[in-house]
Amino acid sequence: MMSHFRNVALVGPYSSGKTTLLESLLHLSGATTRKGSVRDQNTVGDASPEARDRQMSTEVTAASIEHGGLSFTFLDCPGSIEFLQETLSALVGVDAAVVVCEPDSQKVLNLAPIFQKLDEWEIPHLIFLNKMDNALDNFPDVLNALQQVSSRPLVLRQYPIYQKEQITGFIDLITEKAYQYHENAPADLIPLPDSLQDLETDAHRHMLEALADFDDHLLEEIIEDIHPSEEEVRADFKMELGADLIVPVLIGMASQSFGVLPLLTALREDVPDAQETAARRGFKATSDVPVAQVLKTYLLPQGGKQSLVRIWQGCIDDSMSLKADRVGGIYRMLGQSTKSLGRVEAGDIVAISRLETAKTGDVLSPPGEAMATNGLQAERLEPVFCQAITAVHRKDEVKISTALAKIVEEDPSLAWEHRDSTHEILLWGQGDIHLQVAIDRLNRKYNLPVNTHRPHVPYQETIRKSTKSHGKYKHQTGGHGQYGDVYLEIHPQGRGEGVQFEQKIVGGVVPKQYIPGVETGVREYLAQGIHGFPIVDVSVVLTDGSYHSVDSSEQAFKQAARVAMQQGIPDCEPILLEPIESVTISTPTDFTSNVLRLITNRRGQILGYEAKKNWTGWDEVSAHLPLSEMQDLIIELRSLTQGVGFFHWQDDHLDVVPDKIAERVLAKTSDD
Repeated sequence: MMSHFRNVALVGPYSSGKTTLLESLLHLSGATTRKGSVRDQNTVGDASPEARDRQMSTEVTAASIEHGGLSFTFLDCPGSIEFLQETLSALVGVDAAVVVCEPDSQKVLNLAPIFQKLDEWEIPHLIFLNKMDNALDNFPDVLNALQQVSSRPLVLRQYPIYQKEQITGFIDLITEKAYQYHENAPADLIPLPDSLQDLETDAHRHMLEALADFDDHLLEEIIEDIHPSEEEVRADFKMELGADLIVPVLIGMASQSFGVLPLLTALREDVPDAQETAARRGFKATSDVPVAQVLKTYLLPQGGKQSLVRIWQGCIDDSMSLKADRVGGIYRMLGQSTKSLGRVEAGDIVAISRLETAKTGDVLSPPGEAMATNGLQAERLEPVFCQAITAVHRKDEVKISTALAKIVEEDPSLAWEHRDSTHEILLWGQGDIHLQVAIDRLNRKYNLPVNTHRPHVPYQETIRKSTKSHGKYKHQTGGHGQYGDVYLEIHPQGRGEGVQFEQKIVGGVVPKQYIPGVETGVREYLAQGIHGFPIVDVSVVLTDGSYHSVDSSEQAFKQAARVAMQQGIPDCEPILLEPIESVTISTPTDFTSNVLRLITNRRGQILGYEAKKNWTGWDEVSAHLPLSEMQDLIIELRSLTQGVGFFHWQDDHLDVVPDKIAERVLAKTSDD
């Protein structure tokens, strides 16, 4: 028995019109009585203050409708690359995706990361070419550009009809019938214009040839000049889309609801049902054992925690427990509006409240039940941009860690840390806008306004030469005095060998009970060297000294060691070290030269580059870059690569800071 559920993600670049398309789908299906607009800030999607302030999606919006006897749940995903984590987490639970894009060849490259993930996960998807009234290129050029970023063949399902350079309708290439658009209403059947007869015939033939690549019977019919039936062509579309072999292309204008009903019809007729998707992911939709997967976590100011989940198998009711948590409520979602449900079945996407221990990506079942699979898992994106944050009000400092933990729970592509070396709290994310949104949420949701500043670089110091140093601490008070006397040898060590302390005392000139005090004094000094940075890769040897039988103490020897270090380190030619990161940058091949210049302009060392595996037309550049040059690297990289370049990085080693830069760093340190 087929499932009556269809779950569809709306994905695509920023400003392609996904939220407007969702509004048209909701309005034409009767789920809403009026069609909202992004400009008027009254859409079902993008309802959060952060989204409306920026007129862009910042998190996934779920909206369910009934149409044609089926239950559809649409997941409207953010288009900005900085919120890609939201899209990846949502794609885990859908049956298909609609890739919404503009008919502009210059913007097609922005689709590359989306297509790559859809193909990697074998998610059936089709293209909705939106904003056809604003086409900057002719139709064939747009299709050719789209094919360059898709590893699956594009198959044109509709052909546009223009009148005086304005799109007025389309030709359905399966039925070979023409239709005229009407705003926010179904299109009318019209005679096929004579001027388009040859174009339609050619487009229809190309469509059949593309389908025939995966259907030998259809290929035989084409060779024998037999016109296949409409039913056969529809069956091929359904089979090949469901197997992720082809990418159908439809057209329209979501702002006027042109082409939206044909899109909805294609989703109803051609998209695999929820049961097929569950089987493909390794779940048993007919099993009685309930299994759900968390696609998104919401922490609501009044409603507490809500988890957007896909029900992979079994049924879930509001008296059940999933893992360690009892279901607090089940809700059908229409943006921020919810409808309470008592029970849901396999294939549905709903919100469940009070799953306190569940995290985004978790696969849940009742306690004690074994699961056959863990399904797809969206990788957590590495943070690439950070800001140091401080509470505006001192009284709020104790709230920071709790509030940061909550926003990271909602958005796993955020991270935070307390960097001990610079005594800063760092908030990490995917870019400047991403962190701005997170900071707005800290203020609005948790009443925690914060200030931000560029993080300090955790510089360190080391030495170039050896020396011998003497330190004596003698202090007389009314009672017992303080006396400690030490001789130290200070030597540089190899990079990465750290700090070592040893003693070579002969004859008890420094009693054993005082030697730990000497080591403490040495390490305390090295923790904050001449310029205030930790000194590393140093070996210190206690060679001699003297003590007083009454006035000596461990504390006195600690102070003597500090005196010896203060006097000795300046003679060792101290130098400044900076962290060097190992960076792998992914870029379209057309921009590789830009990336190479970017690296060299930031004092980087290029290690090499090669074609990126499984990414046609992309390169991967390996380099070493100073941490001080990476603060806004992602911003410039995206600017140079039409917004699609990205990188992975990790700490690699320390290296000497060039003299001119060291002078600037030390001058700034002394000013601070």
